[in-house]
Amino acid sequence: MVNNRWLALTIIGISVIFCLSLWFSASVIAPELKQSWSLSPLEEAFLAASIPSGFVIGAFFSSYFGLTDRYSVRKLFAISALLGALLNGFLITADQAAFGIVLRILTGVTLAGVYPTSVKIIAHWFPKQRGLATGILIAALTLGSSMPHFISIFTINMDSSWVLMTTSILALMAAILILVLLPDNQMAPNKSSWSFSIFEKILKNKPIMLANYGYFGHMWELYAMWTWLPAFLTASFLRSSPNSDPMLSMFTTFTSIGVAGGIGCIAGGILADKIGRANLTIICMSISGLCAILIGFTFGGVIWLTVLVSIIWGASVIADSAQFSVGITEFAESEYIGTALTLQMCIGFLITILSINLIPIIQTFIGWRFVFILLSIGPILGIISMVKFKYYESSAYDS
Repeated sequence: MVNNRWLALTIIGISVIFCLSLWFSASVIAPELKQSWSLSPLEEAFLAASIPSGFVIGAFFSSYFGLTDRYSVRKLFAISALLGALLNGFLITADQAAFGIVLRILTGVTLAGVYPTSVKIIAHWFPKQRGLATGILIAALTLGSSMPHFISIFTINMDSSWVLMTTSILALMAAILILVLLPDNQMAPNKSSWSFSIFEKILKNKPIMLANYGYFGHMWELYAMWTWLPAFLTASFLRSSPNSDPMLSMFTTFTSIGVAGGIGCIAGGILADKIGRANLTIICMSISGLCAILIGFTFGGVIWLTVLVSIIWGASVIADSAQFSVGITEFAESEYIGTALTLQMCIGFLITILSINLIPIIQTFIGWRFVFILLSIGPILGIISMVKFKYYESSAYDS
């Protein structure tokens, strides 16, 4: 086991990369699944929303019973990663849409035991430089989420089951890394009885709720962008150049979401510790909201301009994500940090289900050129909340 906090962060980060590869493991092979499962449009929508739906269910269950505050988060992470690996692997055997969608929902449930718990682990390991550490963690989440796109580049002429097998193996490795190499670091579980008064404390904590509102606006944009950017890029590149290589959109997706997003998270973490979390989120949401408005106007145009806006959007849309969670860890009492984080993510991912499913519906009426403007609503509302949050952040620093 390790005692150095930066080495611990490395282990946690690698584990999160491996686990979060499960998130879009089915999305990148959706065309194959559509054919083999004979998916109807409604079933396609259910498949797209299955992982976030499962995450919401898992996060609600976890926050309701206070799992991350009452039990070892390290063991909770490892068990969740193991179950996620198994469920994702079982998808290879699915021959019907209903069974496959259920498996994806259950996989989403397990990921609710990975992401919120990892944020709480980081909060314990990093009482200082928490913004940077959490930014690195979210960079790992971003890179992991885009990993299936990277894997698909090398398996483009192979059976789609290779993507599922690879991501399941990665999640299994994550469970081993966390369980074997990472100590609890004095994260003693709170064995006291849980009650609804915890929710009341969270709701009455104004800075926590303002951070939540900012996060909800951020989430309205984030996962809908991650889900539908690949389809947008594919359609745009084909419009620009009908003979364009399909690998171009895969590579651009991985670069925008994974590489640019990861760099944005780390840079955002460094800046947040210097200029304040509220300022960083306001800047990032301003840029990402502007990209959501502008990228449609590059549709079918010059490819390099589409790629450029995509990369800027990919970096800015996630660069502030860690800071909403850090805001929770700084203003919540220790007895309910885990529950507050999980509740924040539960509602945030519930919002993503709505925006993810609205995009293809609205796109059929107004096309790719204007549909992403809908996502700019989230950053605009998020900015308003974080401007108010800035007052509490400034007061905390002054005291």
